Amino acid sequence: MGGHDAGSFASARLVDNLGRVDSEAALPARIEGARAALRRSNEELFALAAPGRTIGATVVAVAADSFGFCCLWAGDCRAYQIRGDTITQLTRDHSLVQQLVDAGELDARQTASHPDAHIVTRAVGAAPDLGVSCLVGDLEAEDAFLLASDGLTRLIAADELLAGMAQRDIDVSADHFIEVCLERGAPDNVSFVLVRAVRG
Repeated sequence: MGGHDAGSFASARLVDNLGRVDSEAALPARIEGARAALRRSNEELFALAAPGRTIGATVVAVAADSFGFCCLWAGDCRAYQIRGDTITQLTRDHSLVQQLVDAGELDARQTASHPDAHIVTRAVGAAPDLGVSCLVGDLEAEDAFLLASDGLTRLIAADELLAGMAQRDIDVSADHFIEVCLERGAPDNVSFVLVRAVRG
């Protein structure tokens, strides 16, 4: 979380706790394990912060099996599902500008340029209790997922992301997205993960 204390430490602690989830377990157990890891991370980071300060991180994660997936998130990191020639944003930003859009006070096209675009309303470590959103869906072979920080999604629109995912090789897509961000100035850190479902 930009502007707050020890963001890299918060992210590392979060990744470490999520990494302890048993990746071989059944999907429901992995989902509950991820929820527990997020709660544990939230408690640890909130306890470590000095009074009046925040040590936090936003998060987005996807767990899947042969039949379906679950997406968990807190903050403004996003997950997209790409199926054929369609891209679907799975997450809904936990942010001040999204609240303004929902209230009809701001046009969605104005969010990226809004002066408060960086303010998130949920994050791991920001409050004693963590609200994690969850979405479940079906999974088909060749579906792809893009999990990204706002450093990517503020620079590259959804239709451009879809076009960039047209390559079968997701490494080529990843290199393309990095090049585009650099060409556009990369004003923020860019973090993203690309995965594709394959036939078992």
